[in-house]
Order: sequence, then structure tokens, then C-alpha cells
Amino acid sequence: MQQLLQRARGISLRDTLPQGRIYGGDDIHAMACSSDWRTCRSGDLFVALVGADSDGHDQVHTAIENGASAVLAERPLPIGVPTCVVDDTREAFGQVCQSLAGRPSRQMRVVGVTGTNGKTITTLLITAVMEAAGRITGTTNTLTYRDGYESTPAHRTTPSAPELADWMARMVACGCSEAVVEVSSRALAQRRTAGVEFDAAVLTNVRRDHLDFHGSVMNYRRAKQRLLEQLSPHGFAVINADDPASQFILSKIDHPVLTIGMQSAAEVTATVIERLPSEQTFLLCAGNETVPVRTAMIGDHHVYNCLSAAAVGLAAGIDLMTVARGLESVNHIPGRMERLECGQPFGVYVDSAHTPDTLAVALKTLRQTARGRVICVYGAVGERGHEQRPLLGRVVERGADRGIITSDNPGFEEPLAIAHDILDGYDRPARAWVRPNRAAAIELALSEAKPGDAVLIAGKGQQNFQLVEGGRLSHDDREVARNWLYQVGAQIDYPTDDADTIAFDQSWN
Repeated sequence: MQQLLQRARGISLRDTLPQGRIYGGDDIHAMACSSDWRTCRSGDLFVALVGADSDGHDQVHTAIENGASAVLAERPLPIGVPTCVVDDTREAFGQVCQSLAGRPSRQMRVVGVTGTNGKTITTLLITAVMEAAGRITGTTNTLTYRDGYESTPAHRTTPSAPELADWMARMVACGCSEAVVEVSSRALAQRRTAGVEFDAAVLTNVRRDHLDFHGSVMNYRRAKQRLLEQLSPHGFAVINADDPASQFILSKIDHPVLTIGMQSAAEVTATVIERLPSEQTFLLCAGNETVPVRTAMIGDHHVYNCLSAAAVGLAAGIDLMTVARGLESVNHIPGRMERLECGQPFGVYVDSAHTPDTLAVALKTLRQTARGRVICVYGAVGERGHEQRPLLGRVVERGADRGIITSDNPGFEEPLAIAHDILDGYDRPARAWVRPNRAAAIELALSEAKPGDAVLIAGKGQQNFQLVEGGRLSHDDREVARNWLYQVGAQIDYPTDDADTIAFDQSWN
């Protein structure tokens, strides 16, 4: 992919990278930079990035042939153009991109949100709180990149270093006073946010995740901590006091901290007072102030996300009533416990939960609101995460009344082999149903549901495709479910008497 950033004014690498060692001249003046040797243009600074499967240093000569006038590298090279040598070209690349963009993070208040779960929703909640206060806000997250006025669908959680710099520059040009950036652990490990000065860093929670990329839990946690290291001198952190791993990180933070919690003592707290299948109400408390918040999104996890957003809003000088209004305005997020309302007498939820932890949270949420049984349609992504598959089975066997194992994105892996791995986590595998065809599995779950039940369709969320044997097939869980509910479910004469429902529930074992 082309990684190119250009601004009318150039930058000095001696000023931008003072620790760099420059060979072949006193300084390097860059007008544009690229990390892709194939797309280098005349006058570009070529950045030699080192990846897991490639090394940009091997392509330096080709980049020069394509027009690169200088090179940013991690070692001296026998080439005929000026070279700046640094310890980490990924870190330097981010710094250069942000400098070429005019250091936009110094012209806005920038909030970074990281954590295992809840990042996307928290960024949207923070944005809603800021906009409720009349502040123009830009956002980059898993769903969308937005400069305050225009938006485009996101193709990755955190943009590449040049893309992020470009979007932040657009935010400044559009008059944004705030920017909210979702920051993945992979992006932090790859230094995509290097050069960004964050005014607030939100850590939603820290679980076991992405170990196939990071290698160990400690590496994963260190990646998350990097966001805190990018706080500006006046910046602050928001930490979940109820999350043990976040508490550990709390002891290592040198900046001011705002804590949130529902169980532990914290600066911003919440108490749930009512929870229904379609909404919940909680009391939001900060200092001596308390306001009720009613949200169409349910579950403790959403309350925690609201608390993080509230802490950021309060620290930005927004009053508690306005904060509450912003939180309540977010009533629908595609693929995040998205409730489908098609006139059916039971709950149907589509969620992106695809790890044991997120699936357990989703099932627990539905268990708290469903009068009847919980039915779960789920699977596992092919060609990775083999160690998590039995854990998925264990979570569903314990958290749902009926588990239907199906395909997610199997890729080139055999769907039945993936299902077999999931069944290894069951104590009683015979209780699970296996339907490799995802549409058929969803329809089966809906046909089994009765009044008061809750159906969770987990794994793909807002995705509208399936990856099967190298192909990309059209598939949307929400579309499949809606079609069945309108065409088949609407013809079913469901019992309306509670006694009938209870009798059905008792016979379902």
C-alpha cells in the first residue's frame, strides 16, 4: 500500500530527529516521505522499515532509482544519497509524518483510547460528549475516520502513520478542537502513533488478547503502556479501578489519573438501577453530583465505557448534565450488541464478540435481561487463534442454554475441523449443535427461540462478508436474521401466556 505524505513546507531531519546521525551532508530537508520503495517519487525521503517478513533496507537502491533523494535507516548504507540513521525507523517515521503534517496534535486536544475491549464504543461516546458540548470533534476508530465533517469507512482500527497524520491535519483544517483516536495494541507496537502528543489516554481494560502477534501477555501489556508514555506534560490518564491488570499499570503512571469504577472506590462511578432487554438506567456520580443516564445499549461493559467517556468530558470542563446527554445520544452502534427489532417476542442481538472474554461478557449481559433461555450462534476464525477455540466452547457451554457452532471466516481451513476444536472445550459435547453454514445456523437459532428468550449472533458484528477458501462471499448476520424474522417469524403464532413460556423453558434440557 502506498504510504505517502506531502506538505507544501518541508522539514529538517536534524530538528525533527535530533538523535539521528546524518551521513552525506549537514542536514536532510524533506518535503515528502514514503515507506514503500515501489511508490517513491522524485525528491522523497525513503524510510526503510523493518517488518516481520520484510526489510526496507533491502530495497533502498530500488527506492533511489525510483527517485528517493534521501534515506531514513537503522544502519549506515553504501549509497550515494544522504542518510539519517536512527535506532527505530518506525518511531522516526511517525515523527516525520507528524512534522510534515504540521504537528496537528499540538493544535487540538487529542484523546487516545486503548484496551482489550470497548475501545470503539468508548471513542464514539467521547465524541458524542464533546459534540453535546458544541465542540467540533474528529475521530478515527474501527468503524470510521471522520475529520469533523466528512467521514469514510475505516479499513483498520488505527490508520498507518502517514494516514493518521493526514487525518489529523484534516481535523485541524476543519476547525476541530478535539480529536479522539482508537489505538490498537498492534498500532502501538508498530509505532503508528509516534509523534502524536496525547492530552488524555484512556485504558478501558487489559485482558489476554492478540498473543499470536505480541508473543506473550507481558509484551501485550507493554504495548498498551506505550500510549501512556505518549502523554503530553499536562496530560492525564483514565483507568478502570475495577480491572486488576489496569490497576497494575496504574502504579507505573507518572501523570495525573482519573479512576472509574462500579465496585471499587473511584473518582467517577456508576450504579445500575434498572436493566431491561432494550435499555438500562444507571446513576452517574462524580464528586457531589449525580445524574441518571438512560441508554439503549445494555450491560455492565457499556456502563464502564460510559464512565470512561464521562471522565474525559468532565476533565475537559463539560458539566455532568451535558455529559449525560452526550452518553444518551449513542443508542446504536453497528455490530456491538446491536438489537434487531422486527416485531419478534424475543431478543436478537448481533455482536462482534469473537474471543472467550468478549463472548463471556456478551452472554452475561443477556443472562441478566432475558426471561427465558439464551441461545448463542458462534464460531472461530480460521487459520489462527487455535488455542482459543476450546475456550470459546467452554464459555458458551457455561454461559448459554444452547450453543450452535458455525463458520466465521474459515479461510482455507475446513469448517468442521474448526468446530471440532471448539467442541474440545465442552464437558458434554453432545449438547452443542454444529451447523457449518452460517445462514442456516442463524435461522436454526431463530426458529428455536420463544418469547422471553435471547438470541446472540456472535463473531462477525457489522461485517458484510465471509472469507472462504480465498474468496470473499457476501454475508451479513443482520440481513440474514431480519429476512427470517420478517418472512418466517412473522408467520409464527407465538404463545403470549407466561405459563406457556415457563412450561417451554422447563422442558428445554
